Amino acid sequence: MLYPLAETTECDFKRELETKKPKSWLKSVSAFANGIGGKLIFGIDDSGEIVGIIDAQKSAEAISDLIKTRITPTPQFILTLEKEQEKSVLILTIEAGRATPYYYKADGIREAYVRIGNESIVAPDYILNELILKGKNQSFDALTSDVKKEDYSFTLLEATYYERTLLKMEPKDYFSFCLADKKGYLTNAGRLFADQYIVYNSRVFCTRWNGLEKGSVFDDALDDKEFEGNLIYLLRSASDFIKNNSKVRFYKDVEYRVDKPDYAERAVTEALVNALIHRDYIVLGSEVHIDMYDDRLEISSPGGMFDGKAVQEHTIADIGSMRRNPVIADLFHRMKFMERRGSGLKKIISETEKLPGYNESLKPIFYSDGSSFRVILKNVNYGTTKVSDKVSDKVSDKVSDKVSDKLNEKEKCFFNVLMTLAKQHDFVTTKVVAEAAGMPEATTRRYLAKFSKMDIIVSDGKNRSKKYYLKNTSMTEANP
Repeated sequence: MLYPLAETTECDFKRELETKKPKSWLKSVSAFANGIGGKLIFGIDDSGEIVGIIDAQKSAEAISDLIKTRITPTPQFILTLEKEQEKSVLILTIEAGRATPYYYKADGIREAYVRIGNESIVAPDYILNELILKGKNQSFDALTSDVKKEDYSFTLLEATYYERTLLKMEPKDYFSFCLADKKGYLTNAGRLFADQYIVYNSRVFCTRWNGLEKGSVFDDALDDKEFEGNLIYLLRSASDFIKNNSKVRFYKDVEYRVDKPDYAERAVTEALVNALIHRDYIVLGSEVHIDMYDDRLEISSPGGMFDGKAVQEHTIADIGSMRRNPVIADLFHRMKFMERRGSGLKKIISETEKLPGYNESLKPIFYSDGSSFRVILKNVNYGTTKVSDKVSDKVSDKVSDKVSDKLNEKEKCFFNVLMTLAKQHDFVTTKVVAEAAGMPEATTRRYLAKFSKMDIIVSDGKNRSKKYYLKNTSMTEANP
């Protein structure tokens, strides 16, 4: 048999069987049973060298007796004997348990362990609480609270449900969707969809950093927002933050213009939905974090993969649907914020692959450990903007010389605002310019129409969706 080269999350080496101090290895039995299972190999030292076990039969009986008397409930395990280099090696295989948590108990001690890397540690309170729920086949979002539905409003939920399904949300649906029980008490899922902020951990912290690394929020953050409350509000607010801090560049094809956003909108939505529905709400003082840098977008949420295994150890295409918060996931699915169950990570990859300019180096990255999950989306436009920025500066300087003597003072002020926005964004809308210039949208439209006639800007689209571009600044026309 081939043994691992070193101790891992799923494997522990023991040089010999400790019967006087069995906690040294029984804590790993508890950790494996509380996680994804694993193996304890007796007769191999920490360096991986085979030293063998003396009297393997007696050791096997001792292992079995100690597990049955000191681990509660008793996990499923298998003991096998292997011969290597004429030496006996005992392999103890622990199955992932369903009746979690599995405790080590002796001398008045009762502790549950979990596996972090290649170590077995006492389970923190929030993980222990999740193990208790898992052992009872319950989820946090389905637990009934002491909060009455009649004391809160659900305007945003009901309006969004109708908007996305064309169905009115009836009072009976709150029970059908497991948002409240028959007595009118809200479940935790129901509390998370209330208009009022009643679940303290229901928060999203968003930061746009200046550069490629984190710094001081006061000195190095270009934009910083904190949102709290209803999950739909969090999803929309986080989406708006990312849009407002992203750019949509473009290049000209033979017959039409091709938009080139920094990130795929659907991929961003899937990543945000994934963070909100799969996060661990039991962790006190926790929140979802969105960190935007020049070259990437990172979305981090509390709680690792629900099956206990690191996502980087999975093949993304083979990841099944295991939901930490099935009630929340079901309602998001009904409202069509997410596609079929278990397809979210694959969707993030496939939507990103559709972006113009995509290559394999821009593939999304997924990372998790025992306490967090992170999605990293690469900015497909990073490193491609310097030339177009130079062109924008040259064009705006020429335009300034061209029109300065044809404008009154108010129009010159408006023009300066427009040129500043043109250097910061690939296009602007009436609303964006109006807010920046501090004037009504009707006046802004009149000024924009004048500059269009002066052949300074061009427009695309109609009505509220109309976009304005500084003329002759497409990426294909850039000359360094």
